Amino acid sequence: MDTIRRIGVFTSGGDAPGMNACVRAVVRAAVGYDVEVMGIRRGYQGMIEGDMVEMDRKSVSNILQKGGTILKSARSEAFRTREGREEAARQLAQYGIDGLVAIGGDGTLHGASLFYDEHQVPLVGCPGTIDNDLFGTDETIGYDTALNTAIENIDRIRDTADAHDRLFLVEVMGRDAGFIALHSGIGGGAEMVLIPETLTGIDDFKSHIHALMSAQHRSSIVVVAEGDELGGATEIADALRKDADFDRIDLRVCILGHTQRGGSPTARDRVLASRLGVAAVDALMEGHNNVMVGIINGDVRLTPSRNVWSRKKNINYELLKLTQLLS
Repeated sequence: MDTIRRIGVFTSGGDAPGMNACVRAVVRAAVGYDVEVMGIRRGYQGMIEGDMVEMDRKSVSNILQKGGTILKSARSEAFRTREGREEAARQLAQYGIDGLVAIGGDGTLHGASLFYDEHQVPLVGCPGTIDNDLFGTDETIGYDTALNTAIENIDRIRDTADAHDRLFLVEVMGRDAGFIALHSGIGGGAEMVLIPETLTGIDDFKSHIHALMSAQHRSSIVVVAEGDELGGATEIADALRKDADFDRIDLRVCILGHTQRGGSPTARDRVLASRLGVAAVDALMEGHNNVMVGIINGDVRLTPSRNVWSRKKNINYELLKLTQLLS
């Protein structure tokens, strides 16, 4: 293959703490190879519009600890069209970009895979999503920070729940996967965890919670992934309030929402993002294409992009049993 002389790096989809650390690693690793770097602002939309800026070691100084992404992110309906992808390829050629590093989740990597199939621009993905739901890596950039944010908030909620013997339904992010809910439920001592990967009947849920609170006369916290089949925390609370058995139970809902996306990344996320950013550049320079870099059992692994978005990453069902044992 031709030698790569200029790399484009971009962040796409939902932002995740640690994305800036990954951008920094990509830029500095590329400089080590004597390769130029262009930062593509606003993901695929910025690629289509030619919204790009030159980056060097100095331009990524003092961003390691910052949340969000200095390159911004955006959803791009235009990139879903063949015409949009053709314009993106034209812009890359105009700027002399002959390799890409995409930082994002399954939608980002799905788009990247399609773009490679059509235009053969060398491309390596980095897993950046708080949901931790990407096949091909044990952990994704931003997950550890989001998890710790959720646990910190659950700890605070428990203080007020205990003061009033209340039932709190705490909703965390996880539209399609329950990794944040499951781990924050265990770490936060929740009495029950509801996740998309398991089916829980509303009657069984009511019976369990009512028996728990009636028998022990204490507060309870239930962690709910937003994508659970019973609905989010608000929908579940509405169902409980219609049940006469819950008339005397003080019920509250707390939706953590986008607080889980923000904030300075943890040390674990900074190290993970740095390893993945360097590994992505190494992979490009070694001639790998249309793959995602991940960490599995402590080692860097390359997974074909198609496998990342087409295969499902499973939760650890032993941990689900643990929540039931410890509740």
